[in-house]
Amino acid sequence: MANPWAGEVRLVIDGRAHALKLTLGALAELEAELETGTLVELVERFEAGRFSTRDVLALIVAGLRGGGWDGRPGDLLHAEIEGGAVAAARAAAELLARAFAFHETS
Repeated sequence: MANPWAGEVRLVIDGRAHALKLTLGALAELEAELETGTLVELVERFEAGRFSTRDVLALIVAGLRGGGWDGRPGDLLHAEIEGGAVAAARAAAELLARAFAFHETS
């Protein structure tokens, strides 16, 4: 199960549930992958509804890697995502929101 308080998002791929998380390493890899260069620009695209399927795939791959997955982006080209493209886009947006949410610690 994914723990939203830990920044995790649940996504079912090929019938298997995954806990996706944008760790610092996953964020660094994601930033290197982006065509526009910064995570702020990616967040702005999502907020404005101007994100691409490439953005969604890059976020899903980064989240999977942050959750311990060792696959490659090409492994997802023929994968079945439960809920389709809408669920993938929702998971990507949730990953961004949870990665940058402020959680007070004591």
